[in-house]
Amino acid sequence: MHVRKAVISAAGRGARLYPSADTVQKAMLPVVDRDGLAKPVIQIIAEEALESGIEEICIVTAPGDAQGYERQFSALRENLLRTYEGAAWAESGARRIDDLIGRIRFAEQREPLGYGHAVGCAEEFVGGEPFLLLLGDHLYISHLSGRRCAQQLIELATRRECAVAAVQSTREHLIGRYGTLSGRRLPDSANAYRIEAIVEKPSVSRAEIELQTPGLRVGHYLCFFGMHVLTPAIFGLIRESVPSQPGEIHLTPALQELARRETYLALEIEGTRYDIRGKFGLLQAQIAFAMSGSDRDHLLTTVVDTLAESAARGQGPAR
Repeated sequence: MHVRKAVISAAGRGARLYPSADTVQKAMLPVVDRDGLAKPVIQIIAEEALESGIEEICIVTAPGDAQGYERQFSALRENLLRTYEGAAWAESGARRIDDLIGRIRFAEQREPLGYGHAVGCAEEFVGGEPFLLLLGDHLYISHLSGRRCAQQLIELATRRECAVAAVQSTREHLIGRYGTLSGRRLPDSANAYRIEAIVEKPSVSRAEIELQTPGLRVGHYLCFFGMHVLTPAIFGLIRESVPSQPGEIHLTPALQELARRETYLALEIEGTRYDIRGKFGLLQAQIAFAMSGSDRDHLLTTVVDTLAESAARGQGPAR
């Protein structure tokens, strides 16, 4: 199996990031990356894929957004070259954007009919190949030097020649936020499982009955991490899925059927995900990226100084 294509779902409007996402796509919101450069979220996600061996990327967008991405990427490139003329880091950044522009394609989700429907919009781009699926509002930091989270996933999929879901061991009081699964650990791997059952955002009581995975700590379950390597069979399964409610096609029922028909593995990723949709999600992601990057010492100094100033003014944390 050779995984050379990626799909990034970015058609959601980002209602929980209002009012910022009301004027700019949430995937174009800026985050200072580990190299110290401020980049749109979508660029950081795309670089996660490209640095994991992906060659082509399809971004699934809402109507009209593709042109917005193209304009903004071109503007970023031109601004780097014009504003920082002659600076080596700016020229390097412009080349990265050039490379990204050359590898990106777009697929339009004409109506907001759910995540499964959004994935299905990329079928023509995928063209019968296995592909990496990423969310347009999740950022990732690997705990392994030199191996991206997506790379860990692709390596297992390539070795086993099957679909693989990235998962993370999650405490039971949080599982209502995620797709949750049960599985059996592979005999030759400490962190890979064969998926047996998947439930979208289960209650704790249901998980206790249906989703126990031998070998995990008590009160922990395997939850989706926000990335998959999928086989093209997923598109037929999406078409066969019964909408959970009128006008909404989820991906989870298709994944459940994929696990029934094919080998579908789960891999505990050595890394952390950051969902930017939450109230402080973007802030948490920014802090994590800064703490993992070249400006870590400067950030620590700034945080300590800010806390000291706040304490001096009597503006410590609310109690």
